[in-house]
Amino acid sequence: MRKNILIFNALIVVFTVGTVSCTTDRLSQTAEAVRLSSALTQNDYLIGKGDILQIVTWKEPDFSGDFPVRIDGKISFPLLDDMHAAGRTTARIRDELTEKLKEYVMHPVVSVSVKSMESQKFYILGEVAKQGEYPLSKNLTVLHAIALAQGFTEWAGKNDIVLIRQENGSETLMKISYGKIVKQGELHQNVLIRADDIIVVP
Repeated sequence: MRKNILIFNALIVVFTVGTVSCTTDRLSQTAEAVRLSSALTQNDYLIGKGDILQIVTWKEPDFSGDFPVRIDGKISFPLLDDMHAAGRTTARIRDELTEKLKEYVMHPVVSVSVKSMESQKFYILGEVAKQGEYPLSKNLTVLHAIALAQGFTEWAGKNDIVLIRQENGSETLMKISYGKIVKQGELHQNVLIRADDIIVVP
């Protein structure tokens, strides 16, 4: 229900984006703050159902591979009981695997990363070739999102893009100029996308 409300609000923004006004300084500061706060290691990411974990045990190919998080929030790992993964961090999974593998491997060295964040979604609406919901992969930026949507339509307002984000119970709007990113090198506007973000291209 919350996502439906967000999408409805975004559709309204498509037609009212011209009324969104912020100073350039404020937008730059907001975008920079988002970039810094989003530049987190995967150790801070809480694994969700549907995510795919990449687990590598050094010199142990039988204990390495890609492991999907099932609908019950668990992963199946060779020789070990099903392990609960949803709601945990990669660091916690790594530590638990390292401890359990000591029964089979001498001094196991394990690394765990999120290969695909299928539980996390974002939305892109408006004048793009393919509107809709997309999975959020790590280090995905506004430019990446536009590429996933197969680019702009002929009538797109490329320099009036709006990113809608829910933070601490309130809605934040960021105005983004495609031209300033690609032509003027203002890379601070190419912000990292977060789960449930809505990108509106008027």
